[in-house]
Amino acid sequence: MRTWSWVFAVALVHALAGSLGAEQRPHTERISGSAGDVLEDNPVGRLKVYVYELPSKYNKKLLQKDPRCLNHMFAAEIYMHRFLLSSAVRTLNPEEADWFYTPIYTTCDLTPTGLPLPFKSPRMMRSAIQLISSNWPYWNRTEGADHFFVVPHDFGACFHYQEEKAIERGILSLHRRATLVQTFGQRNHVCLKDGSITIPPYAPPQKMQAHLIPQDTPRSIFVYFRGLFYDVNNDPEGGYYARGARAAVWENFKDNPLFDISTDHPTTYYEDMQRAVFCLCPLGWAPWSPRLVEAVVFGCIPVIIADDIVLPFADAIPWEEIGVFVAEEDVPNLDTILTSISPEVILRKQRLLANPSMKRAMLFPQPAQSGDAFHQILNGLARKLPHHRSVYLKPGEKVLNWTAGPVGDLKPW
Repeated sequence: MRTWSWVFAVALVHALAGSLGAEQRPHTERISGSAGDVLEDNPVGRLKVYVYELPSKYNKKLLQKDPRCLNHMFAAEIYMHRFLLSSAVRTLNPEEADWFYTPIYTTCDLTPTGLPLPFKSPRMMRSAIQLISSNWPYWNRTEGADHFFVVPHDFGACFHYQEEKAIERGILSLHRRATLVQTFGQRNHVCLKDGSITIPPYAPPQKMQAHLIPQDTPRSIFVYFRGLFYDVNNDPEGGYYARGARAAVWENFKDNPLFDISTDHPTTYYEDMQRAVFCLCPLGWAPWSPRLVEAVVFGCIPVIIADDIVLPFADAIPWEEIGVFVAEEDVPNLDTILTSISPEVILRKQRLLANPSMKRAMLFPQPAQSGDAFHQILNGLARKLPHHRSVYLKPGEKVLNWTAGPVGDLKPW
């Protein structure tokens, strides 16, 4: 028998799909208050960045060896390097720099199926830091406190794709004082240290642009998701992968007509997201995924299922206003939660998502655009200035332990 919530949701889908008058359909709405101001900040003139010139084995040669690195979800490290080389915030005089950037492509080591392997990353990072500390004086005067690194792997500078082993490793000891720019974000987690800047994963802007459909296309799908529910190779029973949340989505809603969910990945994936009201963004092995970017870009309300997640640019993007947060333990009630959201609330979330500044902040476009993810990173760095005088060490003073960590990390790279 059809429940009241099912009937309500069907009616809601029809209303949002086109029975509303044109004047009621979602247009756009500026974010109110300080968040909107932060989102539209211009970092130029507020900071200067010095880009170390490293041997190409740390970056360009890796990319030449495997150009696939340009398209995977960790590619922000590559595009950030390219952006900074031509950015107005770059300075060629390190004496006037506020921040120092070390361009290392730590995730550009891919398996035949395209998955990044992080096992060489700690040695590679340690080698690069040894190089800059030997050839320039700037690392040694702060031991990295005025340096930032882009570490976009699953668990950031813990450099492992399995959470248990990432926690065991911890953040690379040489990053203790540096600012980390990373996709991973989870409160009270050893792989996210205070002061880190959480960013969106890379999603190809040109590819998404090519799949845009007319904005007035009805949103006739209530809930949409494409992806794994079980990792049959590493966790066949589904209790560990995604902490069981994805398995719970499948077991509870695989036969629910309001839920368009599947492991299939159709060629119309991007178009389907633009026809959906809600897009599920559950955790996988890590709390984050490119679905969050895709949902925002395509105006599909993200349903975030990842306890304690720290979301990208949270001081600029009002995630509580544009998304829906569902605790992992509440996944069995997902249908009730979503059908209880009023049309007025849904329409406001859609208006906020329609704001172009919201979409730009989630993307790394080529060429860069004002307000994009590159500029949001710079805004985050600018807000940390000026550096407190305590970050500068006395001559000869040492804080970092260069021999800490697994023995394998100490091998030359």
